[in-house]
Amino acid sequence: MAEENAVLMYKGRPLMRKDNLVYYGSMADSHIVMLQVLESKKMGDMDIATRVSVQLQLTDPAAKSRDRIVKKSEKDGFYTALDVGCVWLERALAGK
Repeated sequence: MAEENAVLMYKGRPLMRKDNLVYYGSMADSHIVMLQVLESKKMGDMDIATRVSVQLQLTDPAAKSRDRIVKKSEKDGFYTALDVGCVWLERALAGK
């Protein structure tokens, strides 16, 4: 059986979930992506995200919370939002 404290990884970066928020990336890097599920629908016994907010954020603790947001968007579906966030994060960490 898998260890309960194992960190879920996607494309080599950690994914951490707290309720309807998912953080993608490492706090040790300069940027992370925050995904917030805004709406979901019930399919069988599972909730499927239908509307997701994506934000590319700075991890600098000295910055005000309002100034940490670099980019933001809203997408239909979790995978679409994660895909956009992944591209944003890769570009931000590459310095483009």
